[in-house]
Amino acid sequence: MNPFKNALSQLARATSLHQFPASFIERMQHPDREVTVSIPIVMDDGSTKFFEGYRVQHNNLRGPYKGGIRFHPETNIDEVRALSLWMTLKTAVAGVPMGGGKGGVTVNSRELSLREQEALARGWARAMADVIGPKKDVPAPDMNTNPHLMDIMTEEYAKITGDTTRATFTGKPVGKGGSLGRERATSLGGFVVFDALREQYNLAPGASVAIQGFGNVGGIAAEIFHAHGYKVVAVSDSRHAVKNDAGIDIPALVAHKKATGTFEGFEDVTFIDPSEIITYNADILIPAATENQITAENANDIKAQLILELANGPTTPEADDILFARGIPVVPDILANAGGVTVSTFEWEQNLIGEAWSEDVVNERLTNLMQASTKEITAIAKELNTDLRRAAFLLALKRLEEATR
Repeated sequence: MNPFKNALSQLARATSLHQFPASFIERMQHPDREVTVSIPIVMDDGSTKFFEGYRVQHNNLRGPYKGGIRFHPETNIDEVRALSLWMTLKTAVAGVPMGGGKGGVTVNSRELSLREQEALARGWARAMADVIGPKKDVPAPDMNTNPHLMDIMTEEYAKITGDTTRATFTGKPVGKGGSLGRERATSLGGFVVFDALREQYNLAPGASVAIQGFGNVGGIAAEIFHAHGYKVVAVSDSRHAVKNDAGIDIPALVAHKKATGTFEGFEDVTFIDPSEIITYNADILIPAATENQITAENANDIKAQLILELANGPTTPEADDILFARGIPVVPDILANAGGVTVSTFEWEQNLIGEAWSEDVVNERLTNLMQASTKEITAIAKELNTDLRRAAFLLALKRLEEATR
């Protein structure tokens, strides 16, 4: 499934509910700029390999382009286009002064040593140095990139340009320009949105949760929901899935995976096929992995009462229709996982003015923005009798159209 076609379909479905100028919609359908580069890397064995890298700058009506860089074997230009469009909408939904962009490299980073990953990060920063910058385009980590690689890119960019603000990349380590609260921001923002909606959908602490993805976002979401009294009954990572209908001991599982790198050997759980997570019998389903996980093929089998999208683009438009008809609300990615870009924007602001905010200040500002956006989106959905995704798109598009004036 082409993720960019899915994104355009979502855009068309939302704009059918509100009359926007044709020129504005045309602008939303086309990124401002696409850059594809070849990055040569000297490998540990002395050979040279070339990797294809991307940066898509979708729209900067509301501020500098903003969006992560992912290292993944399935990354391609269509995926990056889609992610850049979603980021334009996400920053508008969050109400932060940023636009939308996305970057990536087609690579299986698990096959690279740390030195090779660092060389690839430096190569990406060198290749893109002319099109990024603190007032132009502010990248961040995404799938298989991390604060260490953002620090490497920041260093390389400073060598090339002489820029010392450290504001071009966000998601950096704390102490090297990174913001407190950034690591947990995506997951915490998702929980804030969920908490603002849970009474409306009759979900109380103690409700069961299934989470697809146990990386930085899914793993921290599991910890947060567990800490607030929810029963996490099934989780999966890229290799395995485990269940315990009485509730998994999430802190113990997190510690086990950090120590061993796998779920294998963890007691008091049953191993299941990872494909079972999406249709697992849980009150809340949290897709926190990759795109196109909830489709027309499995949407009728979903048992959850609510879906909270912490991944980007996990639900196809066809599945959205099925779930809406079934009365299962989908909290869309451009709202549910907007906490990450929100706190990345806070980091950028701190770098530009030379400040370092406390985690309490960061979390309070994040909570206020996420709650306000959730309130506006639910009001639009109720007024138009539509789903939360179309309502979120409409809120974002209205804010972007205002910026054109």
